[in-house]
This record gives sequence, C-alpha cells and structure tokens, in this order.
Amino acid sequence: MGPPDPQRRFEEIYTAHYPDLLAYVRRRTHSPDDAADALAETFTTAWRRLDDVPEGHAARLWLYGTARRVLANGRRAADRRTELAVRLRAELAVWAERADTAGPSENTAGHDPDGVREAFRRLSAGDRELLALVSWEGLDPGEISTVLGCSRGAVRLRLHRARKRLARELESAGLDLARYGSRAVALAKGEA
Repeated sequence: MGPPDPQRRFEEIYTAHYPDLLAYVRRRTHSPDDAADALAETFTTAWRRLDDVPEGHAARLWLYGTARRVLANGRRAADRRTELAVRLRAELAVWAERADTAGPSENTAGHDPDGVREAFRRLSAGDRELLALVSWEGLDPGEISTVLGCSRGAVRLRLHRARKRLARELESAGLDLARYGSRAVALAKGEA
C-alpha cells in the first residue's frame, strides 16, 4: 500500500470533525460570518499542516486548538480595529472642532482633514499600504519586511519614498507642512 492520499485524508478529517468544530466556533463567536471565517481558517490551516494533524480522536483536539488560536487572533485583530476606530474618531473630532472654529485662512494653513485624506488617496496602493502599516498598525521596518516578504533595506527605501510622495501631495494640496514637522518640509523639498 502506498502513501495515504492527502486529499482523501483531509476530506475524512473534515467530514468527521466539521459538526463538532462548527459548534465550537459558533459558541465562541457573535455572528454566523465570524463563525464561518474561523471555521474556514481552521480547516485551511489543517490542510496546510496536514502532516501535523494527528490520527483519530486526537485530530479533533488538534482542530480545537487551532480554532482557539484562530479565534484569539481574530479577537486581537478586532481589538486593534476598535482601538484604531476610537483613535480616528478622536482625531476627526479634533479636526472637526478646529474646522468649525477656524477662519478660512486657518483652514488653508493645514487643518483640512479632507485634504490630508485626499492626498493620501492619491498615493499608489503600495505607498498607502506601507504608510498604513507604519502609522495604523505600528509596525517597524523589520516587521513590515516580514509582512511584505522583502528585505528591511527595501522596506526602508520604499517607506522613505512613500513619505516623500505623501509630503509632496500634501504640499500640492496647499496644506501647511510645518504642521507635520520639519522632516515633512524637507521631504517635500527633496532635501531628505
């Protein structure tokens, strides 16, 4: 008898443990969509690591452990999104307050959140992703290199260029770069 067929083994694991795993994730999620996502990710992991999945009843326990980690990762991601949303709401409230109290000359002096958003949108998708990984996710160049699958040096270079392009977009939108620091002014002028 030859080696076991991976697809057949996976199908057997899936068929045998799907109902129990579905119940497990449904009891730990708040929506059917979250349960479906967790279930899909768990079985995707099982497929990728099929050689690590034990035989028999132990497979169900392995799947529970995997689902537990998937759910924990999902909760951490949701917490990060919530924290980001809270921070953004606070920043937008400050911007809105400044816009309400500012005269026209002050708004053109760099306090225009719509202008900043528009400048950000004009960047390439790659530049936006790099800047978001740094600003929103709080990742350093080493972590970003892991996410993007490239060297730290490549990340540093791409990040520098993305910051320069953003500074130029902000300047072309008539926003006061001094508000963003001397580095932003230098980047826009090509001095950095």
